[in-house]
Amino acid sequence: MTLPLTLPVAVMVLVPVLVPLAAACGYAVLGWNKVTAWLGALAAAALLAAAVVSAITVSGTRQAVTAWDLLRVDPLSAFMLIVIGAVALLATLASPAYLAGDHTHARAARRYGMLTQAFIAAMALAVLASNLGVMWVAIEATTILTAFLVGFHPSRQATEAAWKYVVICSAGIVLAFLGIVLVHYAALHAGLTAAEALDGAALARHAVGLDPGVMRIAAVLLVLGFGAKAGLAPMHAWLPDAHSQAPAPVSALMSGVLLSVAFYAILRIKLITDVALGPATMRVLLIAAALGSLAVAAALLLAQRDYKRLLAYSSIEHMGLLALGAAIGTRLALAAVLLHMLGHGLGKSALFLSAGHIHQAVASSRIDAARGLIRRSPLLAGAFALGLLALLGMPPFSLFASELGIVRAGFAAGLGWAIAAALLLMLIIVAAVGRHGRRMLLGSPPPATQPVTQAIALPRTAALTLIVALAACAILGITTGPLGDLLHGAAAIVGATP
Repeated sequence: MTLPLTLPVAVMVLVPVLVPLAAACGYAVLGWNKVTAWLGALAAAALLAAAVVSAITVSGTRQAVTAWDLLRVDPLSAFMLIVIGAVALLATLASPAYLAGDHTHARAARRYGMLTQAFIAAMALAVLASNLGVMWVAIEATTILTAFLVGFHPSRQATEAAWKYVVICSAGIVLAFLGIVLVHYAALHAGLTAAEALDGAALARHAVGLDPGVMRIAAVLLVLGFGAKAGLAPMHAWLPDAHSQAPAPVSALMSGVLLSVAFYAILRIKLITDVALGPATMRVLLIAAALGSLAVAAALLLAQRDYKRLLAYSSIEHMGLLALGAAIGTRLALAAVLLHMLGHGLGKSALFLSAGHIHQAVASSRIDAARGLIRRSPLLAGAFALGLLALLGMPPFSLFASELGIVRAGFAAGLGWAIAAALLLMLIIVAAVGRHGRRMLLGSPPPATQPVTQAIALPRTAALTLIVALAACAILGITTGPLGDLLHGAAAIVGATP
């Protein structure tokens, strides 16, 4: 059922896209200074407020608000807007202190402000788009915009990472484009009009009439294509290089929310293919991607020597867990997947922002250079340690609750073998990350001959951002509060069974 479009709701639908674009234009005209530095945070706060209003409008239902047949807000897209708004607010609040500590000149800072705000707007458009083609365009736009942000620092490593990111993600997005073309072909031959052939809601309603052979090929292409952008194996290789070279707030946005936006596209495709083909096809594809991603993360985390790359490989693990939950496909599993997206976004934002301040202080991303962190900055070390605990799924953080939900749903759905394999790989990951984290936090400080053995100062705004992110992640682990109805409504859209 579609709710009537009123002027206030139309404004709320447009705010998540138009306000960040307006902020990007503001940076282009006014530049970056002590006042405009906070323009991005104001835009992110407006996006989050609009997401909350949209969530209240559609919460606990399967209803949607459609604007001009282009934008659509239902519980799933409203929840994703909350994830985008929350992580964007954390990243933009931390940006002024990070750029000041990095001694970024005004021209580069203006470029940073323009690109990050356009990036946030593109992600908002991707989750609001009712048309698969528009969603594809928005996700491709994030690739173009973030390529310049990955290569923001003038270094050979950053340039190589940006090119690698562009090549792999563009290859993936081409596969996704071919998949969408096949879906369009199947829709036209099933009798849908040209206007309906790429509309997500119309495709879901008429999916039973889509050609199974064509849709099976489309499903493979779409999972590979959008999976490349989500950091799923086997097209994950761009992720550690890009996340280790991008500015810390950008890494928080990319790992904390961009990967989830790409996975949101897979969920939308799953909604169609499950009706057209039955759940078995997507289940096989997603379980393969999930276990492959967990295996890659476990293998590469064992001998990791770079703490920023460590966090990036951890993102591959968590995307694998999302794929596993989506493969299970029940409403409990899907609710856990969505909660995991939000918890991962909050926890990973705190970790990447902490890592950015550590990197500025020790002038290196190597784990050995950051040894003895707890002696040099107890607050920063505490935030980093709590972030690692959240990342490893320890209580009371929300990742513990979401991982437990995925495990319970998997055993209930008869996929105990996949859950057992995932738990074994996760045990290896916990041991590897715990070992590296202990070296950073409790190890002996580097010799005096190495740079920076002095205390590490943390700006007040940065400290507040880390505290808020970790506190929100912990609160969600105890209670979902007003998000409960929204989670159930969003899970009901994609989940086939209770």
